[in-house]
Amino acid sequence: MSGYLLDTQTIRYWSDGQSGRFPVVQRAAEERRSKGPLYVSAITLGEFEYGHSAHPAGDGIARDEFTKFLRGELPQVLSISKHTAAPYGRIRAKLVDRFPPPGGWSKKKRAEQLYDPIAAREFGIDENDLWLVAQAIERNLVLVTNDKMKRIKEAVQEIQSSFAFENWTTA
Repeated sequence: MSGYLLDTQTIRYWSDGQSGRFPVVQRAAEERRSKGPLYVSAITLGEFEYGHSAHPAGDGIARDEFTKFLRGELPQVLSISKHTAAPYGRIRAKLVDRFPPPGGWSKKKRAEQLYDPIAAREFGIDENDLWLVAQAIERNLVLVTNDKMKRIKEAVQEIQSSFAFENWTTA
């Protein structure tokens, strides 16, 4: 599979039509014509549902319009599958190795992590970003994001140097 997996912020810029501020609208149109399909993750849909549910007052019209936009522009939704687990596990393990807690890891701490995983906050990452990267790797997609994801990017480059991130908010 080839194409692009768009993260939450990229989709938000696109749906808002902020082409004057960010060239996402133009870039999405160009990529659809020339290279390949655009995908949205079920994780990203969950983030949007959370946003709409957390701020429901006065958001009914915006929610309906946004849902219509998503169905029209990004009908191909990617689910997490058993195949997503392998890249997720490799990236997370690399993060544990590269960014140990203060004082390092003991055998006991590592064993505890198998049953009580370290929080993403302690790694300085967003857990949903890690899942999106794993989905993109699994399906050989370019992840389109404006997020820095510095630690995740470092870990991924050591595992799969050919993996690509793109930022469509810059010209």
